Amino acid sequence: MGTGSSHLSKTERVPAFRTPGTMELSPDTAEKEMASVPDGAPHVSYVFVVMGASGDLAKKKIYPCLWVLFRDGYLPVGTKFVGYARSALTIAQLRAKTEPFMKVKEGQGPKLDEFFSLCSYVNGPYDKVDGFAKLDAALVKIEDESAPGKKANRIFYLALPPSVFMPVTKHIKMASMSKRGYTRVIVEKPFGRDSESSLVLSEHLASLFREEEMYRIDHYLGKEMVQNLMVLRFANAMFQPVWNRSNINSVVITFKEPFGTKGRGGYFDEFGIIRDVMQNHLLQLLCLVAMEKPASISPEDIRDEKVKVLKCIRPLELDDVVLGQYVAKPGGTGDELEGYLDDKTVPEGSVTPTYAAAVFHIKNERWDGVPFILKCGKALNERKAEIRIQYKDIPGDIFEGKCRRNEFVIRVQPKEAVYMKVMAKKPGRDTGMVETELDLSYHLRFKDVNLPDAYERLIQDVFLGNQMNFVRSDELAEAWRVFTPLLHRIEREKVKPVPYTYGCRGPKEADELISSAGYSYTSSYTWKTATGTGASSS
Repeated sequence: MGTGSSHLSKTERVPAFRTPGTMELSPDTAEKEMASVPDGAPHVSYVFVVMGASGDLAKKKIYPCLWVLFRDGYLPVGTKFVGYARSALTIAQLRAKTEPFMKVKEGQGPKLDEFFSLCSYVNGPYDKVDGFAKLDAALVKIEDESAPGKKANRIFYLALPPSVFMPVTKHIKMASMSKRGYTRVIVEKPFGRDSESSLVLSEHLASLFREEEMYRIDHYLGKEMVQNLMVLRFANAMFQPVWNRSNINSVVITFKEPFGTKGRGGYFDEFGIIRDVMQNHLLQLLCLVAMEKPASISPEDIRDEKVKVLKCIRPLELDDVVLGQYVAKPGGTGDELEGYLDDKTVPEGSVTPTYAAAVFHIKNERWDGVPFILKCGKALNERKAEIRIQYKDIPGDIFEGKCRRNEFVIRVQPKEAVYMKVMAKKPGRDTGMVETELDLSYHLRFKDVNLPDAYERLIQDVFLGNQMNFVRSDELAEAWRVFTPLLHRIEREKVKPVPYTYGCRGPKEADELISSAGYSYTSSYTWKTATGTGASSS
């Protein structure tokens, strides 16, 4: 899809509406739904409410994504945007906070003015229902002006700290639900800290909203290559016969960041790398790699298969993991000179891990005996997220042990790509072999396609009523079942993480764990990006 509405017809720019369990409406039907009635008022009013509108997530992600969706015509005609927070802000102040993070091209100033003309703001507390009654009055006024007497739909995005999830959702239910349309609530992670707290939150939400009204967002499920996994796996016959324990040796799912906590260590320290990344983002990738073919592409069929995978994973134990915490790099520069404990916002002597590697085993017919290795960390040697599927050694090798294992790699970020590491003859008169790749790099093959931000995709999915890329309550419960015993033991015994130097690949103990699990790492091959720079295979 293009980034500018000028490249799309009016019909193409109209999102097709659907409800769970129904087929997508045709563009013509969707166009009619969103068309104006004779007096100029649309048939349906849509209001998107940003709870926590004055916060970082709202200004850096939510408002910029809403702007792009509005600019490119991917929202219902006449959608209004309402911010709610404790701080008193004018729209001019809100614009000043959010505009630096918006993708505004030359000549789009008038369109941006139009976007902010559709924005309003209500300030009020999170812990008192009066503020939500005030919000409701503002929403009713907008709805009556936009579509008097017509259907009025509301979407609430909780861009808030988890400490206020429960009072905010309670007050939305008490005072701010739509009276003549749907209400949908988007909840940001973390969804609890362990099985018990997650269950408390899930039961609280279930007492207020139906499951189809709840959208538990994990933005990784909105990334291009993550969404591509389903198509790669189930639309290509060549993968089906070899996607199993008979052919695959190991699966490694990696998330790396080249920077530390950057003064936000106090927030990070409450959760640590396992809760922040592994229990949600990486476990979701594991499910998509490992799940069986669903009965259809409906959200419930797909989420059913993900839950089945999780039920086959035993809870992690301490022997399954290596925990690390970055320290300053001797002789380094800039941020490298500050270890995690040097961050003034981090509690003194904290043993919160900033790196974790863990080995999972899926006890089912397809995957029994195949290690799934998840690793993630901060202050490492590069920015990268990828899925690396390593195949088994060639049986009956006739090349005197010179063959390296094939690998199928799905590079999630940066420079989205799918490539297969293969052995080939060296070009020319040489009869030796070389490791090379069959490469589908998106920025080369699809040069004119702009890949939307993950939040853009997922917010649009909420308007469409598509829950495929959101986490269901039973899925969440199974994920916490896998991690909770380990997390409790780490905190109870105050397990000390292994130190690793800022900017390295991670603790050597993690390499030893991964090697002992069966993954074979060779430094003889480097995937080359289009610029000629190398990307490591670790």
